[in-house]
Amino acid sequence: MTEEKKTVKKTTAKTTKKAAPVKATAKKAVADVKLSNATYATGKRKDSVARVYLVAGKGQIIVNGMPMTEYFRRPVLQMIIAQPFGITKRETAYDVHAIVMGGGLSGQAGAVKHGISKALEKAEPDLRKTLKAAGFLTRDSRVVERKHFGRHKARRSTQFSKR
Repeated sequence: MTEEKKTVKKTTAKTTKKAAPVKATAKKAVADVKLSNATYATGKRKDSVARVYLVAGKGQIIVNGMPMTEYFRRPVLQMIIAQPFGITKRETAYDVHAIVMGGGLSGQAGAVKHGISKALEKAEPDLRKTLKAAGFLTRDSRVVERKHFGRHKARRSTQFSKR
């Protein structure tokens, strides 16, 4: 016995994709910071870029419109970001508003740390010696190597075949 396969054509209505709404809170917060006399610096690490605005305040760190503890949930990343303030003993002297793009969380934390260090140096030039000695003003230029043709990854060779 033969079975007949019935094919049912589904008609799909054309859907228009709308762009995701941009968080206005992050842009608004930075717009407010730009108007007041903020110190600006750009920090970079791996593929991440952080725009950091430093304002005299109570020590709040806001990343992409969220408190640092919410954006960077791992304590290690929070510690990395707080290092420039700890080494210069300025934990409660400044508020930080950072906008971070690209890369992963580890690279973003390093970019924010680099940006905070550069902004602190601009705000108080006498801190340069301390920050430079700790290595916070140097951009960590290590990036992922590109994949090469004929290989599985950048360095990983193909599997050996005896036959």
